[in-house]
Amino acid sequence: MNPVIQATKYDELLEKCRGLDPVPTAVAHPCEATALSGAMEAAGKKLIVPILVGPADRIREVAGKNAIALGNVRIVDAPHSHGSAMAAVKLVREGQAEILMKGSLHTDELLSAVVAKDTGLRTGRRISHVFIMDVPTYHKVLIVTDAAINIAPTLEDKADICRNAIDLAHSLGLSRPKVAILTAVETVTSKMPATLDAAALCKMAERGQITGAVLDGPLAFDNAISREAAEIKGITSEVAGDPDILLVPDLEAGNILAKQLTFLAHADSAGLVLGARVPIILTSRADTVRARIASCAVAVRVAHARREALQAAH
Repeated sequence: MNPVIQATKYDELLEKCRGLDPVPTAVAHPCEATALSGAMEAAGKKLIVPILVGPADRIREVAGKNAIALGNVRIVDAPHSHGSAMAAVKLVREGQAEILMKGSLHTDELLSAVVAKDTGLRTGRRISHVFIMDVPTYHKVLIVTDAAINIAPTLEDKADICRNAIDLAHSLGLSRPKVAILTAVETVTSKMPATLDAAALCKMAERGQITGAVLDGPLAFDNAISREAAEIKGITSEVAGDPDILLVPDLEAGNILAKQLTFLAHADSAGLVLGARVPIILTSRADTVRARIASCAVAVRVAHARREALQAAH
């Protein structure tokens, strides 16, 4: 393990947020100590201005029992977790919040409110999840997508998953991120449909259907991460050994990969949902404080990039 790498990657991310205005954030149902403290810690670091949405008495009770100082934070009363999700999404739709943050409700409950046809936060893009991973044995922050939402994405879904991750990379300051499209092998074969998708995505990038990045695939994991492994296989690639984004073939592969990096390589992972009107912070009770803060920091960068894009459009 390289402690220097481990200590600096997320710190650099936080440094990029210094000088940015804290972003109003609707926190849905923070009725458990970890969820509530995560939001307040991010507020303490001047990343977000939390709006706590949920049963007001219960939120105050959790704060009191766990010595979490709420100060003058705004609380929007909602009767239960489902109501909290709907009310938090409504705050975003009304422009009162620019980030949505998961509290102690189930992820599918929050996303149900997000994708609701008439009252949600959908755009023309497929919604997807990214893990922003600080892997001690890798030389930069690594984005893994999608390991949490799209179970068996189609080619068109993967194109949107890719676009979402590229936009995220741009907001983190990468002008031309490198995307490795992962499969089990590095050759194209009809026996493995994921290799056909990988080849098609690369052709879509050549034709301008996916822009702002350099794509390569299919690549097996070793060829994607190790330039030496790619050279041994005779692969000439600008991406091999230096990807910023790993695009996985399906949720199972992505989830296994992300958890392997976490538990075997001791990676920290921040989580974010993209493709909605605003970034959505997904945190887990198992997340470290550092990972929760990093999730907020990434969301803040995305929110500010969105502001700049809207201003440029007008």
